[in-house]
Amino acid sequence: MGEVADSEPRVDLRGHYRDVYRYVRRRSRSDADAEDVTQEVFADAAAALDRFKPGSPPMLAWLYTVAQRRLVDAARRSSRRREASDDMLLELVVSPAPDYGHDVAGALERGLRELPLLQRQVVAMKLVKGLSFAEIASATSSSEGACRMRFLRGLEQLRAFLEQEGMAP
Repeated sequence: MGEVADSEPRVDLRGHYRDVYRYVRRRSRSDADAEDVTQEVFADAAAALDRFKPGSPPMLAWLYTVAQRRLVDAARRSSRRREASDDMLLELVVSPAPDYGHDVAGALERGLRELPLLQRQVVAMKLVKGLSFAEIASATSSSEGACRMRFLRGLEQLRAFLEQEGMAP
């Protein structure tokens, strides 16, 4: 008798978890990344649920929109981390270069920065860290063959750059 009836129907987000997770997983690098993004989606959705008006747009479409935004955010964060680690790798390549002299170290750094990001990462991981192509492939979510090709092309471009700078490797 003392209960008050809800004036609006209750929205159940849990019924859409599996669909949203599959959507996110197809666009993520790993299960863990997909789980993190999906958790963000449902945390955001729960926080904004009072603003959601049932029926327009459908709940699942709304969740997909939130998921797409979180995927973009995750890609930006990942890109910033890769660029920061890439800068750190470049510093490692150039920092032990006092034996080369300032001119060669500077040219080497400039040459590495001229490489496309994935080539630069593969070259740095192989030369500085001494990683195998299998380890590099795992770290970059690429195949070993693609890593080998990036490495070879990166070395060719670096060699050409150094020659252009008047330094034969």
